Amino acid sequence: RGSGWGRTALAFTAAAAALALGLAAAAAEWNRWSEASRLVTPHPAPPAVPAGSTGPLASPTYFWGTYRPHVYFGMKTRSPRAVVTGLMWLQHGGNLRHTSEQNDGVSRYGWLMHDGENFGVQEIRDEGLVLRTEFVKQPGGDHGGDWSWRVTAKMEGKGPAPLLSLFFYVATDGQGTLRPVLENGTRLAAVAGTAEELGDFTLTFLPPTGEGGDGPKYASYNFLAAGVPGLHRLTDLVRQSLRESSVFSPPGQPRRRFFGVSSTGGLPGEPPRGQLLLHQVTLEPPVVLEVTLESGSAAGTRRGRLAGPALSAALARHAAAFEQRFEDTFGLGARGVTLPQRRFAQAALSEMLGGIGFFHGRSLLRSEHREEPVPGAESMLFTAVPSRSCFPRGFLWDEGFHLLLLGRWDPALARDILAHWLDLLNADGWIPREQILGDEARARVPPEFVLQHSETANPPTLLLALERLLPDAPLPSLRRLFPRLRAWFEWLNRTQAGPEPFTFRWRGRDTDPERFLNPKTLASGLDDYPRASHPSTQERHLDLRCWMALGARVLAALAERLGEPLTPYRDMAAALSDNDLLDRLHWAPELGTFADFGNHSAAVALRWHRPAPVPGRPPPAPQLRREVREAPWPQFVGALGYVSLFPLLLQLLQADSPRLPALLSSMRNEKQLWTPFGLRSLARDSPWYLRRNTEHDPPYWRGSVWVNINFLALRALHGYARAAGPHRERAAELYRELRHNLVANVFRQYEATGFLWEHYRDSDGTGQGCHPFAGWSALVVLAMAEDY
Repeated sequence: RGSGWGRTALAFTAAAAALALGLAAAAAEWNRWSEASRLVTPHPAPPAVPAGSTGPLASPTYFWGTYRPHVYFGMKTRSPRAVVTGLMWLQHGGNLRHTSEQNDGVSRYGWLMHDGENFGVQEIRDEGLVLRTEFVKQPGGDHGGDWSWRVTAKMEGKGPAPLLSLFFYVATDGQGTLRPVLENGTRLAAVAGTAEELGDFTLTFLPPTGEGGDGPKYASYNFLAAGVPGLHRLTDLVRQSLRESSVFSPPGQPRRRFFGVSSTGGLPGEPPRGQLLLHQVTLEPPVVLEVTLESGSAAGTRRGRLAGPALSAALARHAAAFEQRFEDTFGLGARGVTLPQRRFAQAALSEMLGGIGFFHGRSLLRSEHREEPVPGAESMLFTAVPSRSCFPRGFLWDEGFHLLLLGRWDPALARDILAHWLDLLNADGWIPREQILGDEARARVPPEFVLQHSETANPPTLLLALERLLPDAPLPSLRRLFPRLRAWFEWLNRTQAGPEPFTFRWRGRDTDPERFLNPKTLASGLDDYPRASHPSTQERHLDLRCWMALGARVLAALAERLGEPLTPYRDMAAALSDNDLLDRLHWAPELGTFADFGNHSAAVALRWHRPAPVPGRPPPAPQLRREVREAPWPQFVGALGYVSLFPLLLQLLQADSPRLPALLSSMRNEKQLWTPFGLRSLARDSPWYLRRNTEHDPPYWRGSVWVNINFLALRALHGYARAAGPHRERAAELYRELRHNLVANVFRQYEATGFLWEHYRDSDGTGQGCHPFAGWSALVVLAMAEDY
């Protein structure tokens, strides 16, 4: 009987163990499911953007706009599945132009004036062709009112003008209907449309005239009606429909063939999701064409069509109002800034305002606890983009810098954009750092960057902007923002915590360190800036600690303004601003500067290696792999550059800090950070200076001059120069020199190339990277105005 009980007990124990294992597996699966669920679940706080607030009745000024920054010229509404309008052009013998591309040969383009609301003027120069695109909005009715476009085309220089086709189109994406109104059976004179957000509307294509309104202009007309598989395929659809069978035959001149659109029904194998109606006008420049959109609900208040002389008068009024508002806001004329520099500053601001977009869709997300990516919640985002050609979508840390300038021009617009970003928060309090919403946005992103990883943060620069907006922001707006800001900051504090109290570590560094000279840290925004050579949990990242200090300070001020508990934020801000604690954790005596800490070796290099051959296959190509000549050990990372300056950049150092002289000296040292064009990102005497990170990965934050960090340096130096302390004169001297160098070079490069640039070469100031880059590079306007 005893052995029977033993067998029973053993069986019971085995069953219990199996049950325990099963429960553990079920619990693990539940945790994985819960993690995935929270990843895609919106945050439960009330939305920061109130329901209906972006619609035509609540926000008529911002309902229509140039919210398609990836195209050279186009407009849409702030609606999830908006009716879109746009322009393409073709110089016969050249290429079809539609979406702004980095290397498509268009020599210059950009907004010269744009008020962000009702008016804009853009100039495009393309192989001798000068296109001027202008728009004006006119309020009225219940659906965002009317608008009118004017496109002026002329050729530079002398000689026979080539045939030019201008394509004006309207397209739907999932809802709304369009009906062509034809004249003589061949000319698309108008489009009668209806859509949920627009009601009934009419888009009219007026006949072309000579420049200056000199009578009608001879033209040939084609039109295209087709199904659209998605707005991201518009260019392909039009290009495929072109046939060299149309004839241009003005009276008394030779006949010429040209490429005209012909209806195709759509793209083969791709079912239509919407409609496209396109009006092609082919002629010889110079010419003026006008397009009007008239809202059906505005008919009772309309005082006549906004075209011809009425449009000219409206454009002149808006241009004068823009110039006056610009001067009232920034005061550059009163400061004695020259007219060319004022025009440049107006263009920099305008290109940022003209680069505001409205996006709708789902991000593709991955949790660190799940292998399979999942689509996020359906989201909408109203945001300025860093670059219309390279980055026509939202970037989290860029946006805080954008809002510093936008908040000065239009605080309500800046608060609206900030609220849209905070409504992207998921249930855990995470905001994906890059927003790729909708097919048009995704079509412009390399596949490896589409996926957003849930452990990856980004600097909370939105709080940098909020600090400036805070004093004048209305309390109801701040109350909507506060729960979401709190959740986001708590997520950062929880997930990016470092190895000991009051330290922080960026998650998501490159997971295959042997491919890179120094594994990248995309989460920091400083991508390839040198960190510890061997990523580990021991790392302490200086810049993140400073960002968290700024965040705690701003949240404490916000909580105090709202009457919310502020002690946790105030205490955290005090601890993170404690200069003695900052010294203990991040001052490297052997380097004479502040630094990151981690498992690090300075003796690393990239070397060519030939992988072992595989029998029966061709010899493998050589690979550039990292060699470590000296084992890493826990130490400060000797990379003097932007990260070293963060305690100064975010003004955490006291005005009498004994560390300030060393940082000021490094900034002014030409062998380290100083250049005649601004502060370089990494010291010239650094072993990583201008070094490639892989065979295909050129240096990025390893020597170039970046305007956003230089702006933070100017802002900080301006503050230290005004604060009582032993270093104020030195700070003032550096401020004056640095401001002159930065502004003069950005202006000089704009004059030479027509663009703001992503960053600038430290050796000669040449613009590098993406162009146009009127994201944070437009902060030069605030530097010119000394508005910090």
